[in-house]
Amino acid sequence: MSVPKILYLLLAIAGLVMTWYYNLQFISESQGSFDIAAFVAASSTNAVSKSLSWDLAIACIAGLSWIYFESRRLGLRFFWVYILLAFGIAFAFAFPLFLFVRQGKLEAMDKLPPQ
Repeated sequence: MSVPKILYLLLAIAGLVMTWYYNLQFISESQGSFDIAAFVAASSTNAVSKSLSWDLAIACIAGLSWIYFESRRLGLRFFWVYILLAFGIAFAFAFPLFLFVRQGKLEAMDKLPPQ
């Protein structure tokens, strides 16, 4: 496995573990439920959290747009899975996972003989 693929995989794992570590803490603090309205409200409690929320939202929109167009360009199927993962699990997981899969496709394309 190439260095970029290893890096993307490690980032995807970190994006999964780190975000869900805190999501599970939030669920625990919410008496075992995931109240999306309370989650969004908690993410907007002060100027710093609002800044980070907007930063993530804009990066997520840009990243998901790029995932869509890059998937079409490279012929990667199931681009919509990354969109679902971004909203269902975390963008910090979905984006590096896409980069991992994309890198594999690029490396496979490099091994093809020239036409």
